[in-house]
Order: sequence, then C-alpha cells, then structure tokens
Amino acid sequence: MEAFGAFESLPLPSEKEEVWRYSPIDELRLEDFAPTGPSPREDGRGTVGLATQLDPTSAVVTVRDGRPVAYDVSRLPDGVMVGPATREAVGQELVGAVQQGGDALVRLNDAFVPDVVLVDVAPGAIVSAPIVIMHVCSSAQATSATAPASFPRTAVRVGRGAAVEVVEIIAGDDGGGPSLVVPVTELFVEDAAILSYVTWQVLDEAAWHVARLAGRVGRDATLRIFTAGLGGAYDRSRTDVELAGQGGSSEQRSAYLGTGDQVHDIRTKQDHLAPRTTSDLLCKGSVSDRARSIYTGLIRVERGAVRADAMQTNHNLVLDESAHADSVPNLDILENDVRCSHASTVGPLDEDQLYYVESRGVAPERAQELIVRGFFDDIVDRVPVPSVAPFLRQEVRGRLARVLASGESIP
Repeated sequence: MEAFGAFESLPLPSEKEEVWRYSPIDELRLEDFAPTGPSPREDGRGTVGLATQLDPTSAVVTVRDGRPVAYDVSRLPDGVMVGPATREAVGQELVGAVQQGGDALVRLNDAFVPDVVLVDVAPGAIVSAPIVIMHVCSSAQATSATAPASFPRTAVRVGRGAAVEVVEIIAGDDGGGPSLVVPVTELFVEDAAILSYVTWQVLDEAAWHVARLAGRVGRDATLRIFTAGLGGAYDRSRTDVELAGQGGSSEQRSAYLGTGDQVHDIRTKQDHLAPRTTSDLLCKGSVSDRARSIYTGLIRVERGAVRADAMQTNHNLVLDESAHADSVPNLDILENDVRCSHASTVGPLDEDQLYYVESRGVAPERAQELIVRGFFDDIVDRVPVPSVAPFLRQEVRGRLARVLASGESIP
C-alpha cells in the first residue's frame, strides 16, 4: 500500500522527459491492464525445455507472472540460497538496497510484485554452473476485457570473494495478445566478488516490456551484464551500474533485433563513484521493416573517482529505408584525472563489404545475411555465460533468415 501510494503521487513517464525521449511511452494506457492472479495455464515457448538444454545448471527456478511455481535447487553448493525472499532478507535490505526509489513504473512493481526471487551467495562460495530463472508471462486471450500485467522481481547478492553466473529468461505464454511486463532486478556484488548475469527477452509480439536493472559493484569486484531484446512491441531496458568500490569493474553488453513495428529502447548509466574503477559498454543492434531503436547512454564520473576508465560504444544497422535508429551517448565528468570515451554509428550495410562477398559468388540475399550475422556473432561471442551463446545465436540467425528473406538460415 505504501508503494502504491508512492506510485499515485508520481507522474507517469512522459516522452517529454530526457530518459523517455524518442520512446512511445505516451501510448501506454495503464487502465487497459490488470495485475495477474494465480494461473493454471501451461508455461509457454518451451522455456522449461530450454533450461534442461542449458545443463549443467546449479539451479532452475520457474516463475509464472512473478510467482515462483517450481524450484530445482538440489545441485546448489553449500552457502548458496535460491528461493523466495524472506522477511529477514527484506529487513536486511537485500531487496531494495540497490534499486531505490525509481519512477512510477518501478513503484508499480514495488506495489504488485507477488514474490521476490532471491539469489544469495555466501562469501567465498564458487558456483560452477549457471542459476537459471525462467519467467513466463501471461498475455491476453480473445475474450479478455483487460490485458495481464506481470511484475517479476529478482535480487542477487554475491558475497565477498564469491563467484556465480545467473541467467534470466523472460518469455510469453503463446497467448499472442497484449501484455505488460515490468521486471525489476537488483545485483549487489560485494568486494572481490564476480557476477556474470544474462537476461534474454523473447515476449510475444504485442507485449510491452519495461525493465529496470540496477547493479552495485564493490572494491575489486567484477560485474558482467548481457541483455538481449528480441520480442515485444515495445522493449525497454534501463541498466544503471554504480561502481562504488575502488578497483571495481563492469562490462555491459546489449543486443537487439527489431522487425515489423517493434521499438527497442536501451538506456544505460555507468556511474563511477570510486577511484580506479573501469567500465566498458558495447550495444549493438539492427532494425528492419518499420522498426525503431533508441540508445541513450551516460558515463558519469563523480568527484573523487580519480583514474576512472570508461568506454561506451553503440553500433546500429538500419536494414530498410523505413526503419530508424537514434543514438545519444553522453559524458558527465566531474573529476580531472580520468579517461573516458564514447562512439556511435548508425547506417546501412557497408556497400564495399557486400561487393566483396558477392564477388566471391555469393547470392545478394546470402551475402547480406552473412554480413549481418557476423555483426551479431561479434557480440554474442561476448556473452559472459558461455552456455547461453549457442541458443542466443540460433534465435538471432532464425530471425535474420526471416527478416532478410533468404529462404533459409545459413548453417
């Protein structure tokens, strides 16, 4: 009730705000959606099967509309807990410690989240195989008066000197109708710890996906993040990382593939609070048909964060004249002894590359697919959880084959 009161006191997101600029957020009508209740419907898109294909895994959690419905934690090592957040965990600020406040949609998640999935890794523990969290989100049926809204919530704490890999999959249930999915994820990496985190979104084509990811990195700790947006009508991912401890580092990788009328909206913040911190961000994507993409990134170096080293890169392929990409990198530097850089490209396929491949006897459609596939393979190869790469590559190649009308995907 407190969170809902905070939601009611806040203005709804607007395209007039810089953090929502270029987006279609003004078209979101919250009155068309209602929070979901417990559902007997089957899980969709083969997500349960996917988890078994990712074997070996340390644990698999299946979540339906924000409600964990199954836990397989039998392979977890000592000192690692995966389960619903307890009152004690909330009281110790494991939940809400990283993502504090937020806009109206974050407070809506605070108000309506059914259960929080908590991953708590004790100091010194080493988890050798990924922990997989599968979110299956309902979509509207033909007879529905309102569309379902889901509010998944995940909190990950990695204790001092520990190491773990976490994979989150956000998928629809094959209903095909509209839905609203507002996930919030918090990543807390304590001193000298390592967290590799992947989130992969393959919602139905009519879904609104508005995600918030917040990370905090301690002294000499490492946080590696990979986000992939493939589904949804509107796919937004905001990732804020605080480098709070001296010597902390972060790597952020993001990929998206827009088709039809999709809008992919990526916002990032690399916030350097401590000395000798490093961050490296690479975001790559393509848009075709009438799809649009937005990238807005900020590197912020606070006073006292001397010797900070930050890089931000965004590359966009525009495959059709009716598609469009916006790229807005930003720097906000309040300290002197630092090194920061950013780069951005937006454009069609390189004509010289196409000519080179076609001159080797490759058909134009296949040549185009080869070049675009290489563009995506470059970033897929950087996924920090290696077992995810084959499935992500297969999904991207299948979509590219349909987009580029080559008839079949190149093996």
